[in-house]
Order: sequence, then C-alpha cells, then structure tokens
Amino acid sequence: MKQNAKAPRRVKRSPDEIRELIVTAATSLIEEHGLEGLSAREVARKINYSPGTLYNVFADRDEIILTIEARLLDRLDSHLSKVRNGKGPREYVVELARAYLEFTHENPKLWTLLFEHRLANGKPAPNWYQEKLDGLMSQLEAAIAKAMPDKSKKDVQRSARVVWAGVHGITSLSTTDKLSNVTNDAANDLVGDLVGTYLDGFEDQKAKPSKRTTRRRN
Repeated sequence: MKQNAKAPRRVKRSPDEIRELIVTAATSLIEEHGLEGLSAREVARKINYSPGTLYNVFADRDEIILTIEARLLDRLDSHLSKVRNGKGPREYVVELARAYLEFTHENPKLWTLLFEHRLANGKPAPNWYQEKLDGLMSQLEAAIAKAMPDKSKKDVQRSARVVWAGVHGITSLSTTDKLSNVTNDAANDLVGDLVGTYLDGFEDQKAKPSKRTTRRRN
C-alpha cells in the first residue's frame, strides 16, 4: 500500500519575515482588486498561514493598511525628490505636479487607497502619518516659494494646497478613466495649464497697482 504523502514542512520564519509576507500579500491584493479586495482570509491564503497569524503580528486590519500607506508615501516622496529644478522656479512647480500625476498612474489602486481608507471608530491617524504628508507638501511649498518670492509663508502654504487640490482633482478623474467625460485634453497638459494659470494670476495680481497707490497718484 502506498503511504500518504506528508505535507511539506513549513519553513520557520521570524515575526519580521512573516510581517513582510503579510504586507507584500496585502499590497498585491490591493493592486489587483482595490481596498474592497483586501481581507484577512485572502492574505492568509496567499502566504499559506492561518488568518489568526496576521493578528499575532499586526494589531488589526488598519495597521496593515497604514503600513502599506506609509511605504507608498515614502515612494511618492522619493519620486518627487527626483525632480530637478533645472529650468526655473515656475517650471519646477509644473514638473512636480506632473511627477505626482505620473506616480498616481503607475500606482492607481494603491494611490486611491490613501483617500478611501478610514480608520475604524473614528480613530485618528498616527502622528507619523501626518508628518509624512507634511513632508510631501513641504516639497511643493519650497518650489512655490521660489516661484512666488514676494509671498508670505502663510500665503505659500495656502498656495501649495490650492495647487495640490487642483492637480489632485485632475489626477482623480484621470486615474479612474473619467477625464474623457470632461475633456479630451491629456491630463499632463491640463496639469501644466492649471499650475501655469495659477502662477500667471499671481503675477498679474502683483503687477496691478493697489487701490491705495492709485488714490495717492490721483
């Protein structure tokens, strides 16, 4: 009689190795199916462990997702850092915006995760999360400060968020294939137009004499 084949012995792994397996598997599921495709059961199936193993390493599903988001934000920061200010302050702002658009197209479902995921029970995001977001925004603020040297720090911070919100809107439509419902223009061109028009508006505003100056001349 044939003996039953023994199941292959599982390789013994450290908690850090298991943690990495979980994050890699969860990232893969999100890239394939979006956030709705992520479940403890599916992650466990991918790594050939029981679902309970996930919670021996992570506190909950949110911690797994936050770990993925942290890595994504680091990758975005690295991607934006590669943009070089070789042409001038204005062009640098445009290139940063286009680099952001490029990154989101390379990682559409992971990028969407940043805005779809909500922590359970209204729990606030950890401090490091906001610090990473602030670090990303500081790159844009530094670029705008050079393009608009007469603006105060407060105005630069506001301008950076206005530009980012506008670029984010174009990016959202583009990565979800909804941009064609609005225009046939390429997202890359629209991003350039948006940033250019905003900076032009500031230049026009700066060039106009104030009402106070006009009264004095009269």
